[in-house]
Amino acid sequence: MSDQSEVRIEHADGWASVVMNRPHRKNAMTGPMMDQLADAIDELSADTSVAAIVFQGADGAFSSGVDLTELQAVPQHPWVPHFGASVRRAHIALFNCACPIVVALERYGINGGCGLALSADYLVAGENSFLQIGEIHQGSHIPMNAAWMGIKSNEHVLARMALIGDRVPGPELLRLRLAHEVVPDTDVLGRAEELAARLASMPDQSSRNIKSDMRVRLGIDPDEWFTSVPNSALLSAKLTPAPIVPGC
Repeated sequence: MSDQSEVRIEHADGWASVVMNRPHRKNAMTGPMMDQLADAIDELSADTSVAAIVFQGADGAFSSGVDLTELQAVPQHPWVPHFGASVRRAHIALFNCACPIVVALERYGINGGCGLALSADYLVAGENSFLQIGEIHQGSHIPMNAAWMGIKSNEHVLARMALIGDRVPGPELLRLRLAHEVVPDTDVLGRAEELAARLASMPDQSSRNIKSDMRVRLGIDPDEWFTSVPNSALLSAKLTPAPIVPGC
């Protein structure tokens, strides 16, 4: 994939980075981005020389969520009617990925961007980074966030995240066991890359063997687990910033 792609792959020694590449929109999600993300993850999953993936956003931000400007553009982009299917396909690819995914949570993962961050097998968050499931402010559904939270945590934590809809900062993500490490903001990407390199240094196929054992124990059929529901609210929704509320 070229530097002009909305998602690009960068190869390292035994591991690779998948970079959401729309920095001018804070890596907000479009249909083409989700299709390219699915393709990139599937490609690396099939490459047994790749022991781990660092999943990041370009230029120091993970993802600001769905690009409402593009979703609501007039005339309508041809990808809009299929956007839900593209998002679902990307999440199924992330779930099925044969090698561990290390997410570098720089700055934020908002709404749909939060769901992408929750796909992590290992999540490194910055001290001032945050996740936000803020769809309650838009009247929208949260199918992918709910699906990943059902795997990673429980309904109690999902209620904390989604019913309030505020920004949940790195230290609280660690307390809620959604992040594995919290490091200084400037160290997030470096730490994620260090972890990927460490996984690549293990005996051949070790990380893939462990990932397989982790997934099979879940007993989940991703085609049934990652369901898509109509999300027409986003066609007219406006982003309403929510304040940071201290953890309860």
